[in-house]
Amino acid sequence: MKVNRTFFAVLAITGCAAFSTGCSVNRATGQVTPGVDLSQVDTYYVVRAETDKHDINEIIVQQLTDRGFSASTGSGTAMPESAGTRVTYIDRWMWDITMYLLELTISITDAQTDYTLASGNSYHTSLTRKSAEEMVEEVLGNIFGETEE
Repeated sequence: MKVNRTFFAVLAITGCAAFSTGCSVNRATGQVTPGVDLSQVDTYYVVRAETDKHDINEIIVQQLTDRGFSASTGSGTAMPESAGTRVTYIDRWMWDITMYLLELTISITDAQTDYTLASGNSYHTSLTRKSAEEMVEEVLGNIFGETEE
């Protein structure tokens, strides 16, 4: 009888601890390498990730062109010689009743030297989830120093 009471007490404490911990996390970062001026970049080439099933590359291209940049996308081997930068990304998806984008990391490198010019990350758990478009907007906004009002 005492073992059952102890077991249920431990189970109750563990359950309370599990439900009281933060299940909502949101984090967004963006940084440009010191001395780099992204306004001087003329063309962006977004390398489509081989595992991308959600056309994140197309969203990045659209948002770069919306900002007034020349951008295109394709495989890593199809990058035109005229591209000034190579944009790569890693998208992590998670299941919680529906699939959602958990984390997105975007890196911008010099197309010729592979030198990192800028990078950004957005991480939102289920309770603070955003659409893929919103996460791309958040990462690029942080990279380009745009602020939300």
